[in-house]
Amino acid sequence: MTTVSPDLATASTEFVERVRVRYGECDQQGVVFNANYLAYADDVIGQWFNAVIGSWAESGFDCMVKKATIEWSSPAKSGDIIEFRPSVTRWGNTSFDITIRATVEGRHVVDILLVYVSTVPGKNTPCPVPANIRAGLSSRQD
Repeated sequence: MTTVSPDLATASTEFVERVRVRYGECDQQGVVFNANYLAYADDVIGQWFNAVIGSWAESGFDCMVKKATIEWSSPAKSGDIIEFRPSVTRWGNTSFDITIRATVEGRHVVDILLVYVSTVPGKNTPCPVPANIRAGLSSRQD
């Protein structure tokens, strides 16, 4: 998998995850294969959640992806460093949306929309998003 390095900006609470595109993550056209954006998104969300809530096991929180949408704007190629910026764009009672904006050197590459459902840890039962999770993820907005 791609090596990632988190960077919490000091001037704001924006979370930025940087990923260097590897040759094997590109398709015949020499650009990132579309399915890899969801793999990147999973890594980005994992790093972001760890920065906000710490260990999943100790948090008492779990969630599952209900829907994922990728809206492509321009190519990322092997060797490019993609910057991913996640933010919560909608809160429901048991669900929430996270939009990840991705850029290469300031150029918009892709937006990824993930709809998550909060679940009881170890079960597939929806439950309200805990207040501490809402607060933690909301504090990471730009």
